Amino acid sequence: MTANAAAFPRRHRISVEEYRRMGEAGIFTEDDRVELIEGEIIDMTPIGHQHAGLVNRLNRLLVMAADGRAVVSVQNPLRLSEQSEPQPDLALLKPRADDYRGAAATATDTLLVVEIADTSRDYDRTVKIPLYARHGIPEAWLIDLSGKVVEVYRDPSPDGYRDVRRHGREETIRPLLCPEVEIETAAIL
Repeated sequence: MTANAAAFPRRHRISVEEYRRMGEAGIFTEDDRVELIEGEIIDMTPIGHQHAGLVNRLNRLLVMAADGRAVVSVQNPLRLSEQSEPQPDLALLKPRADDYRGAAATATDTLLVVEIADTSRDYDRTVKIPLYARHGIPEAWLIDLSGKVVEVYRDPSPDGYRDVRRHGREETIRPLLCPEVEIETAAIL
Protein backbone atom coordinates (compact mmCIF):
# COMPACT_ATOMS: atom_id res chain seq x y z
CA MET A 1 0.00 0.00 0.00
CA THR A 2 1.36 3.41 -0.90
CA ALA A 3 1.59 6.22 1.61
CA ASN A 4 -0.94 8.17 -0.43
CA ALA A 5 -3.50 5.32 -0.34
CA ALA A 6 -3.27 5.18 3.45
CA ALA A 7 -3.95 8.92 3.73
CA PHE A 8 -7.36 8.65 2.11
CA PRO A 9 -9.77 6.04 3.45
CA ARG A 10 -11.83 4.16 0.89
CA ARG A 11 -15.51 4.82 0.72
CA HIS A 12 -17.81 1.84 0.91
CA ARG A 13 -20.56 2.34 -1.62
CA ILE A 14 -23.74 0.35 -1.13
CA SER A 15 -26.25 -0.99 -3.59
CA VAL A 16 -29.98 -0.34 -3.74
CA GLU A 17 -30.53 -3.89 -2.44
CA GLU A 18 -28.25 -3.28 0.59
CA TYR A 19 -29.98 0.06 1.18
CA ARG A 20 -33.41 -1.60 1.12
CA ARG A 21 -32.25 -4.37 3.49
CA MET A 22 -31.06 -1.67 5.90
CA GLY A 23 -34.56 -0.20 5.83
CA GLU A 24 -36.17 -3.61 6.35
CA ALA A 25 -33.84 -4.22 9.33
CA GLY A 26 -35.09 -1.01 10.96
CA ILE A 27 -31.91 1.01 10.52
CA PHE A 28 -34.04 3.65 8.81
CA THR A 29 -37.61 4.44 9.76
CA GLU A 30 -40.24 5.84 7.45
CA ASP A 31 -39.67 9.22 9.10
CA ASP A 32 -35.96 9.26 8.16
CA ARG A 33 -35.37 11.52 5.18
CA VAL A 34 -32.63 9.73 3.29
CA GLU A 35 -32.02 8.67 -0.29
CA LEU A 36 -29.35 6.67 -2.08
CA ILE A 37 -27.27 8.66 -4.57
CA GLU A 38 -24.35 6.99 -6.36
CA GLY A 39 -23.99 4.42 -3.57
CA GLU A 40 -24.02 6.94 -0.72
CA ILE A 41 -26.82 7.47 1.78
CA ILE A 42 -27.66 11.16 1.70
CA ASP A 43 -29.59 12.97 4.43
CA MET A 44 -32.29 15.06 2.81
CA THR A 45 -33.15 18.45 4.22
CA PRO A 46 -36.32 18.68 6.32
CA ILE A 47 -39.44 19.73 4.47
CA GLY A 48 -40.80 23.11 5.51
CA HIS A 49 -44.41 24.23 5.27
CA GLN A 50 -43.93 26.13 2.01
CA HIS A 51 -42.26 23.11 0.39
CA ALA A 52 -44.91 20.68 1.69
CA GLY A 53 -47.74 22.94 0.58
CA LEU A 54 -46.27 23.26 -2.90
CA VAL A 55 -45.89 19.47 -3.18
CA ASN A 56 -49.58 19.19 -2.28
CA ARG A 57 -50.62 21.89 -4.75
CA LEU A 58 -48.52 20.54 -7.61
CA ASN A 59 -49.77 17.01 -6.90
CA ARG A 60 -53.37 18.23 -7.16
CA LEU A 61 -52.67 20.20 -10.37
CA LEU A 62 -50.80 17.31 -12.02
CA VAL A 63 -53.41 14.70 -11.10
CA MET A 64 -56.22 16.86 -12.51
CA ALA A 65 -54.28 17.75 -15.67
CA ALA A 66 -52.97 14.22 -16.34
CA ASP A 67 -56.48 12.80 -15.98
CA GLY A 68 -55.26 9.19 -15.88
CA ARG A 69 -52.78 9.54 -18.76
CA ALA A 70 -49.89 9.45 -16.28
CA VAL A 71 -49.29 8.33 -12.71
CA VAL A 72 -48.35 11.15 -10.34
CA SER A 73 -45.81 9.79 -7.88
CA VAL A 74 -45.16 11.87 -4.75
CA GLN A 75 -41.80 11.56 -2.93
CA ASN A 76 -41.45 7.91 -3.93
CA PRO A 77 -38.27 6.06 -4.88
CA LEU A 78 -37.09 6.13 -8.47
CA ARG A 79 -34.60 3.35 -9.18
CA LEU A 80 -32.03 4.68 -11.60
CA SER A 81 -29.26 2.12 -11.20
CA GLU A 82 -27.83 -0.44 -8.80
CA GLN A 83 -26.47 2.45 -6.71
CA SER A 84 -28.98 5.28 -7.09
CA GLU A 85 -32.55 5.49 -5.88
CA PRO A 86 -33.47 9.15 -5.35
CA GLN A 87 -36.86 10.32 -4.15
CA PRO A 88 -37.93 13.27 -6.30
CA ASP A 89 -40.64 15.49 -4.88
CA LEU A 90 -42.93 14.49 -7.74
CA ALA A 91 -42.69 12.40 -10.87
CA LEU A 92 -44.98 11.77 -13.80
CA LEU A 93 -44.78 8.10 -14.73
CA LYS A 94 -46.12 6.05 -17.59
CA PRO A 95 -49.33 4.29 -16.54
CA ARG A 96 -48.80 0.71 -15.40
CA ALA A 97 -51.50 -1.80 -14.44
CA ASP A 98 -50.06 -2.36 -10.96
CA ASP A 99 -49.52 1.37 -10.24
CA TYR A 100 -45.90 0.46 -9.38
CA ARG A 101 -46.82 -1.84 -6.49
CA GLY A 102 -44.66 -4.65 -7.89
CA ALA A 103 -41.44 -2.68 -8.35
CA ALA A 104 -40.09 0.84 -8.12
CA ALA A 105 -40.34 3.06 -11.16
CA THR A 106 -37.23 3.32 -13.31
CA ALA A 107 -35.88 5.93 -15.71
CA THR A 108 -37.67 4.29 -18.64
CA ASP A 109 -41.00 4.64 -16.78
CA THR A 110 -40.45 8.34 -16.11
CA LEU A 111 -41.88 11.20 -18.15
CA LEU A 112 -40.91 14.03 -15.78
CA VAL A 113 -39.30 14.55 -12.38
CA VAL A 114 -39.87 17.63 -10.25
CA GLU A 115 -37.64 18.87 -7.45
CA ILE A 116 -38.80 21.70 -5.22
CA ALA A 117 -35.86 23.62 -3.83
CA ASP A 118 -35.57 26.12 -1.06
CA THR A 119 -32.51 25.24 1.00
CA SER A 120 -31.53 22.35 -1.33
CA ARG A 121 -31.28 24.41 -4.55
CA ASP A 122 -27.50 24.05 -5.07
CA TYR A 123 -27.53 20.33 -4.29
CA ASP A 124 -30.50 19.72 -6.59
CA ARG A 125 -28.84 21.70 -9.41
CA THR A 126 -25.39 20.17 -9.15
CA VAL A 127 -26.15 16.59 -8.04
CA LYS A 128 -29.72 15.47 -8.62
CA ILE A 129 -30.52 17.18 -11.94
CA PRO A 130 -27.28 15.88 -13.57
CA LEU A 131 -28.03 12.41 -12.11
CA TYR A 132 -31.43 12.43 -13.83
CA ALA A 133 -29.78 13.48 -17.12
CA ARG A 134 -27.14 10.73 -16.93
CA HIS A 135 -29.91 8.16 -16.55
CA GLY A 136 -31.93 9.50 -19.47
CA ILE A 137 -34.88 11.05 -17.63
CA PRO A 138 -36.38 13.06 -20.52
CA GLU A 139 -37.33 16.12 -18.46
CA ALA A 140 -36.74 17.59 -15.02
CA TRP A 141 -38.19 20.69 -13.40
CA LEU A 142 -36.47 22.51 -10.57
CA ILE A 143 -38.84 24.84 -8.78
CA ASP A 144 -36.61 27.43 -7.12
CA LEU A 145 -38.71 28.89 -4.33
CA SER A 146 -36.27 31.65 -3.34
CA GLY A 147 -35.55 32.65 -6.95
CA LYS A 148 -39.24 32.42 -7.89
CA VAL A 149 -38.44 30.57 -11.11
CA VAL A 150 -39.07 27.15 -12.64
CA GLU A 151 -36.05 25.74 -14.42
CA VAL A 152 -37.02 23.26 -17.13
CA TYR A 153 -34.33 20.76 -18.18
CA ARG A 154 -34.71 18.73 -21.38
CA ASP A 155 -32.62 16.71 -23.82
CA PRO A 156 -30.62 14.55 -21.41
CA SER A 157 -27.04 13.44 -22.07
CA PRO A 158 -24.27 11.87 -19.97
CA ASP A 159 -22.93 15.41 -19.44
CA GLY A 160 -26.24 16.93 -18.30
CA TYR A 161 -29.29 18.41 -19.95
CA ARG A 162 -28.59 20.24 -23.20
CA ASP A 163 -31.73 22.40 -23.11
CA VAL A 164 -32.30 24.52 -19.99
CA ARG A 165 -34.97 27.21 -19.78
CA ARG A 166 -36.06 29.44 -16.93
CA HIS A 167 -39.72 30.36 -16.51
CA GLY A 168 -40.96 33.14 -14.25
CA ARG A 169 -44.47 34.06 -13.22
CA GLU A 170 -47.25 34.32 -15.79
CA GLU A 171 -45.94 31.56 -18.02
CA THR A 172 -47.30 28.14 -18.90
CA ILE A 173 -45.19 25.01 -18.90
CA ARG A 174 -46.03 21.61 -20.35
CA PRO A 175 -44.08 18.37 -19.96
CA LEU A 176 -42.61 17.39 -23.30
CA LEU A 177 -43.93 13.79 -23.12
CA CYS A 178 -47.28 14.70 -21.59
CA PRO A 179 -48.19 17.99 -23.34
CA GLU A 180 -51.84 17.82 -22.30
CA VAL A 181 -50.62 18.63 -18.77
CA GLU A 182 -50.47 22.39 -18.54
CA ILE A 183 -49.22 24.21 -15.45
CA GLU A 184 -49.47 27.96 -14.92
CA THR A 185 -46.28 29.04 -13.17
CA ALA A 186 -48.19 31.67 -11.19
CA ALA A 187 -49.99 28.80 -9.43
CA ILE A 188 -46.74 27.31 -8.15
CA LEU A 189 -44.38 30.26 -7.62
